[in-house]
Amino acid sequence: MDRQVQGEDGRDWVVRAELEWRPPATSSAFEHDAAGGYTPGIAMAVLAVVLGGALVIWKPDRVQIPAWVLLALLLIVLFFPLRWILRRPWTVVAETEGDLTGERPSERWVGTVRGMMAVRPEVTRIAKTIQRHSLPDFDGPLHPVE
Repeated sequence: MDRQVQGEDGRDWVVRAELEWRPPATSSAFEHDAAGGYTPGIAMAVLAVVLGGALVIWKPDRVQIPAWVLLALLLIVLFFPLRWILRRPWTVVAETEGDLTGERPSERWVGTVRGMMAVRPEVTRIAKTIQRHSLPDFDGPLHPVE
């Protein structure tokens, strides 16, 4: 997702957001990033699928399973993958090459926004702040990078 924005001072900014497949290792969340790998999660997913399949396959012949039970099992199986996809962190970057006269230098601001639904309004807010003040908001998720 790229957006071209012109600041109040005449500089052209590019605001872009990219999905991060792995959470960035920051000092505040480092201890949570040192997981044992994907093996426990995969083992639990396989176990849940096997137990769910056993529930459906090993039923007596005269028992009829309502459709809502199968739908509920499907929703339970899809809950965590959908939550994982919707809560991925996005890296938001706002950068400019500077102006033609050389009075204003090039700048690069980088930050992280968590969630697919939160990234689009945040990029819009950053673009509006750049149009009004020629810089992203210091109180927002972006911070200058040298």
